[in-house]
Amino acid sequence: MTKIISDTSILYDLKQAEKENITVIPLQISINHQTYHEFEDIQSEDLLKMIQEGHLPTSSQPTIGRVLETYEKYQNTPILNITMADGLSGTYQSACMAKEQSDGDITVLNSKTLCGPHRYLVQKANALASEGKTVEEIIEALKPSMDHSISYLIPQDFDYLKRGGRCSKTAASVGGLLKLVAVMKLSEDGTILEKGVIARTYKKALQGILNELCTAGVDDSYKLYISHAKSNRLQETLDFFKDNLPQVETEVLDLSCAFITQGGPGCVAIQVIKK
Repeated sequence: MTKIISDTSILYDLKQAEKENITVIPLQISINHQTYHEFEDIQSEDLLKMIQEGHLPTSSQPTIGRVLETYEKYQNTPILNITMADGLSGTYQSACMAKEQSDGDITVLNSKTLCGPHRYLVQKANALASEGKTVEEIIEALKPSMDHSISYLIPQDFDYLKRGGRCSKTAASVGGLLKLVAVMKLSEDGTILEKGVIARTYKKALQGILNELCTAGVDDSYKLYISHAKSNRLQETLDFFKDNLPQVETEVLDLSCAFITQGGPGCVAIQVIKK
């Protein structure tokens, strides 16, 4: 049976992943002169507390050694490693470099997304693997979903995105304007966050996102994810989309340390993917 591997972009803790027979490799966080593996050495609540104490985190992809070690555990099994978007992280490149050093039957797939939609792709791949589908069959089945995914981020503090280099300079400057709610949108190739909806209130920003989703044809064939970093806007966001897209399956997730590091405390991600 094909072994599905991913990284903690899918917002699985290690116990949950093990229970579902998915292997996840933790992203790394450095803060206050220490480096941690998320979900392994540090949890989101720990990171938020350190940020409140005045420490600034940075994030990085898993080491090549850690990825290679994971590959070697399943060297007699076909492996499909579905990584978070190349460009937003070096995780895809690390996975490919580790593959070059391994003798295993390994395929690395750039999901071109992250968090909720990434989670969906990995879950779907794992279900297909359990049915005995080959790597090639799994990838072919994932393509329609990968081609129909949209991601938005509403940061509370654009300094986090600026430091991480995950958004364009124009987007970062617009996000810093006073009295405006700036929404970042993941580029079609999944490599950078671009300027999206700009509104004067949070509700109007949500309405702008909704308008774009409706124009894109989002209906009950999609799944919607709302992921957040302890946002006080969570309930408002959830209620808005449940009221306006009641037919769309919705799941709420807590962002992990790596994404709090990039999006900042209080950020909210709104994402859809075709099922």
